[in-house]
Amino acid sequence: MLVYVRGAGDIATGIALRLHRAGCQVVMADIAEPTCIRRTVAFSEAIRLGEARVEDVTARLAADARVARAIAAAGDVAVVVDPDARMIGALEPDAVVDAILAKRNLGTSMDMAPVVVGVGPGFTAGIDCHAAVETKRGHYLGRAIYQGSPIANTGVPGVIAGVGADRVLRAPADGPFECVRTIGDAVSAGEVVGRVAGEPMVATIDGVLRGLIASGVRVVRGMKSGDIDPRGERAFCDTVSDKASAVGGGVLEAIMHFSSPF
Repeated sequence: MLVYVRGAGDIATGIALRLHRAGCQVVMADIAEPTCIRRTVAFSEAIRLGEARVEDVTARLAADARVARAIAAAGDVAVVVDPDARMIGALEPDAVVDAILAKRNLGTSMDMAPVVVGVGPGFTAGIDCHAAVETKRGHYLGRAIYQGSPIANTGVPGVIAGVGADRVLRAPADGPFECVRTIGDAVSAGEVVGRVAGEPMVATIDGVLRGLIASGVRVVRGMKSGDIDPRGERAFCDTVSDKASAVGGGVLEAIMHFSSPF
């Protein structure tokens, strides 16, 4: 089974790992300059570096649909620059997963593949996708929805170890981002971890720097550009999160629900 995943950030990567380990061939699509902050667990890094490895799976950049098919068939995850999903016609995937996490539908429709799954707010099962998957932390996280929609976006980051919005770092100005610290570093509140147009972006809490947007990526003031994990576990920087794994499980269930011959 070939699955085309729109988006290649950390949640989309958690989905891809679940699908890959279940025996699916996976092609992921993202923009030419990805803005993912949890870069150590995001296959979108293959666009910047040519390849990326998350846990035990390698993703490789493909120039077109033919190369993407070959990479996926050989056992790796293929990553393409295809923000408008134009390669779907050439790939003819068995399933399409929209994991852009834009909080709204950016053009995914049920006619893209035999099975279409929408991830997070902005999708309605039976209208623009066959199934949707809940992304809000809590009782329903990872649940496959066959009628209706995921919980609407609240704009409030999920709570980890009692910390919510304070763990998110936001760009202090418009312009290219400059990393001062590295993902995995232990940081203290008030410490400078990045700069934009000479303005410092400082740590809001003590913890481990779990996410940081890549140097050179253009940001706008207030844009999410970093993430601190208050639990202080360096190993969490190199493995997909509980949320990504749960969402991946819901996507896998939904695809199998509509594809299984049993």
